[in-house]
Amino acid sequence: MLYTAATTQTTGFSFEVLPPLKGKGIDSLFDTVDALREFNPVCINITTHRSEHVWKELPDGSFERMTIRRRPGSVAVAAAIKNRYNIPVVPHILCSGFSREETEYVLIDLQFLGITDLLVLRGDKSAEDKHFVPTPGGYSHAVELQGQINRFNEGLFDDGSPIESAVTPFTYGVACYPEKHEEAPNMERDLYWLKQKQDNGAGYAVTQLFYDNERFFRFVEQAREAGITIPIIPGIKPLKRRAQLSIIPHTFKVDIPEPLANEVLKCKDDDEVRQVGIEWGISQCKELMAHGVPALHFYTAGITDSVRTIAKAIY
Repeated sequence: MLYTAATTQTTGFSFEVLPPLKGKGIDSLFDTVDALREFNPVCINITTHRSEHVWKELPDGSFERMTIRRRPGSVAVAAAIKNRYNIPVVPHILCSGFSREETEYVLIDLQFLGITDLLVLRGDKSAEDKHFVPTPGGYSHAVELQGQINRFNEGLFDDGSPIESAVTPFTYGVACYPEKHEEAPNMERDLYWLKQKQDNGAGYAVTQLFYDNERFFRFVEQAREAGITIPIIPGIKPLKRRAQLSIIPHTFKVDIPEPLANEVLKCKDDDEVRQVGIEWGISQCKELMAHGVPALHFYTAGITDSVRTIAKAIY
């Protein structure tokens, strides 16, 4: 199981990458791995994205709704990274946008590739929906998706028929939210679901990004009081642009501490904001390491340079 092998003397390092946009090459993704592999990553996460609905104008002036996936190829990207770098890879497996049958095919492909570490997530709702709507033939909650993976590990397809070849069991982590999932009515209910994920087989949990360590420490304390014993890995994303003061709270439903916001507002341009983000990130990570977190997990989209600078300062 990932993250459990880290020694008490060291804090593991891991990071997340996005598959290239449809039509783009993989070289820029390899550039990210090349920039960060010197820090001996525990693993590299590869995100998965649901299809989106877009409207295409037809020659007669009418519009046709089409379904596209802007970032396909998560399984192929995972295989490419594993083959090129021999670093453990963790593709994301979603409820959102996937049916049970599609998930089963992904699991079969991953078995063929020898990739057996996963991050199991419900995923975001469709942009056009007010509330999460499961894909037809799919799931509403990550716990249900865990059930399908667990049955696969036992040698059963989703319809209950046996898998004839030997199965290498998947191990997996899940997501958690130090500031509460936006749809949870309260932290107690959010922790209830995290406990269900643990009891259903999750080996660790990776947090949503956050900037206030005190909230993380309180969250871990509450989780332990609720009987959650799996490693909890803090997720880090340093600020890089002034506009993120409003974008990040809106997108990820997290607060930016007032001292950090004040420093960003003093900046003359985004170059200064990037430096503030790095300094905050270094301080934040050092405090987390001093509290003995098993690893630090970095969200790298658009900020590989900042993550590298932070990593060089703390490892």
